[in-house]
Amino acid sequence: MANLKAPSVQLQPVSVTRKMAASLPGLRARAEEKGLKIHHLGAGYPHPEVTDPRRFLEHKAAYFAHVAEREGLNDPQAVPEYLRESYSYTDTLGPVGARRAFAHAYGSDWGVQIDPGRLIPTVGATGGIHLACSLFEHAGQPLAYITDAPTYAGFTARSDLCQHAQIYSVEMDEEGAKPELLRAQIARARDDGRFVPFYYTIPDGHNPAGFSFSARRREEILDVVRDAGVLILEDAPYVYISFAAPSARPRPFLAMAPEQTIHLFTGSKIGFPGPRVGFLYSEAELEIEGGKAVRFSDLALTEAAAGILFQNPEALWGFDAMLHDEAFQPMPSMWPLADAKLAVYRENRTIMLERLQANLGSHRDRFHWTTPEAGFFSVFTFLDGRTRTDEAFIEQLVSEHGVVAIPMHDFYPRDARKRDPMAGLNQLRLSFCFSESTGEERRRDLAEAVDAFCAAALAG
Repeated sequence: MANLKAPSVQLQPVSVTRKMAASLPGLRARAEEKGLKIHHLGAGYPHPEVTDPRRFLEHKAAYFAHVAEREGLNDPQAVPEYLRESYSYTDTLGPVGARRAFAHAYGSDWGVQIDPGRLIPTVGATGGIHLACSLFEHAGQPLAYITDAPTYAGFTARSDLCQHAQIYSVEMDEEGAKPELLRAQIARARDDGRFVPFYYTIPDGHNPAGFSFSARRREEILDVVRDAGVLILEDAPYVYISFAAPSARPRPFLAMAPEQTIHLFTGSKIGFPGPRVGFLYSEAELEIEGGKAVRFSDLALTEAAAGILFQNPEALWGFDAMLHDEAFQPMPSMWPLADAKLAVYRENRTIMLERLQANLGSHRDRFHWTTPEAGFFSVFTFLDGRTRTDEAFIEQLVSEHGVVAIPMHDFYPRDARKRDPMAGLNQLRLSFCFSESTGEERRRDLAEAVDAFCAAALAG
C-alpha cells in the first residue's frame, strides 16, 4: 500500500436508505429461514409496471424516423442531424428540441412562461442539488443550508460533502415548514456568520415526510424568504405523482414566484429512471462583486459546464420523443404521461390506506399515518410513547415479520436530532410505490405487506 497521507476530510455518515440496502440481504436470509415472505414497504423506486420501455422505444424509433424525414436529406448515406447529435459532443445545454418541448408542456401545466434558454440539463434532480450547492460553495465562505426536519437523505449527503456548510433545519407541522421557525433559522445562521443561499424543500409528496405543503403555507414561506432575501431550492420529483383533484393541486413555488425559486425537475418518475433526465430552472438574479446583477441560470450554466461539460444528448433526444404525441406533435401537457403512472400509484395508495384503516382504524390512539396527496410515501407514527424504531426494531420487523420499512430518525438533520434526540424514533416511512410483482399479484402482495405490517405493529 502506498504511504500517502490523505487530506483532512470528515467521514460522512451512510444514508439511512444505503444502510438498509446493505443490511437487507442478511435480514432477508433470516426471514426466509423461518419461511417468511419478504414484504416491500421500504424502497422508493418507480414501479416496474410503469417503467416497461418497450412501447416508448417503438415510439422513439418512429419519432426519430419522422425527424430524419423532416430533415429532407437526399443522400441516403448522409447521417441525420438527430443521430449525429445523439452520439457527438454537444454543449452543456444539450439539444434545444427537448428544452423547447419541455418548456411548452411544463409551462402550460403550471401557468408559467418558461424560457428554454434558462433550462439547464442535469443528471436527475440529484444533479440539480449538486449544481446548486456547488455554485455557492466555491467562495469558501461559511454557508448555511436551510431545510426541513426531516429532509431528503440525498440532500444531507450532498451538503455534508462541504466542510464549510452546515444545515439549519426547520420543523414542520401538517401544512409544511413552520414559517416562524424558518425565519428564526435564517436569522440564527446569519448571526453565526454564515451566508444563507437557499431553503431546500420537496413541497409536493415530501420525501420522507409523506405529505404536501398547503397552498396557504407556501404563501407564508414565500413571504419569509422574500423578506430575508433567500431563494427556494424546490425539488419537484413527485409534482406529477399527484392524487389530488386537478382543482385542488397546489401550485409549485416555480409558478408562484419564478424569480425567487430554483426549480428542479426530474424525468425519473414521470418517464424512466435510467436515462437520468432532469432540468434546473430559475429566473432569479444574484448580486455579485461590484453590485452587478447576474442571472442565476447563467451562473448555473457555467457551473454545469465545469462539472459535466457534455450532457447525454441521446437521453435528451429520447425525452424529446416522449414529449411528442403519436402524430409527432408537441404535447400541450405532461399530465397524459403521468396518467399511466398514476393508475398504478393511486391504486397502491388506496390499498395501503384502506388496509391500514381496516387493521388499525380502531386503534388511532396508538397509531397515526399521513395521507399523501402526492408522492410515494406515508409516515407511520407510534403514539404509545415506548416504541422506538431503532435498528433493533427494524431488524426484528424484517426477521420476525418479513416487512421492510425505513426508520425516520436518520432523515432528521444533525441539528434537529440535537434539539430532540428522539426525533423520528417513533416513526417509519412506508412506501407504496414498489413491488416485484405486477397486476393482480401486485395488488395482493401490497395488501399482504400492509396486513403483515399492521400485525407487527399490534404485536408491539
